[in-house]
Amino acid sequence: MKRKTINFCLSVLFCAFVMMLSINLFNPLNNVSLAQDTGKVYELRIYTATPGNIGNLQARFRDHTLRIFEKHGMTNIAYWSPTDPEQAQNTLIYVLSHENRDAADASWRAFGQDPEWQAVSEASNANGPILANVERTWMRTLDFSPMQ
Repeated sequence: MKRKTINFCLSVLFCAFVMMLSINLFNPLNNVSLAQDTGKVYELRIYTATPGNIGNLQARFRDHTLRIFEKHGMTNIAYWSPTDPEQAQNTLIYVLSHENRDAADASWRAFGQDPEWQAVSEASNANGPILANVERTWMRTLDFSPMQ
């Protein structure tokens, strides 16, 4: 199952990057090096909803979270639902971009302290937690990547 999840995530990332290139969200002249400690980073997040709450989690993102992320300097890249019927019942996958890791950390701190987010989170969890687990992976494009 773990290998299946990894393969799925890699497929999702590839599709996201192809999509970005097709709509020109990235400047091809921006050459990011792997050796560079600073610079644009991508954050892959996989959320597992509590049983029966994937719709509530998606609604929270749709109605509030994306906008609040942007308010705090996070760039929404793409959001997915798995095609596997079992995973689709409880999984939300998304990618954000940040200017660098320090900016990401500052954005997440500000997001967590935002009174609007706190109210949204409290309201969406009023009948119990809707989120069971969060997985996060930080990524940087490689020098040969078509997406920079």
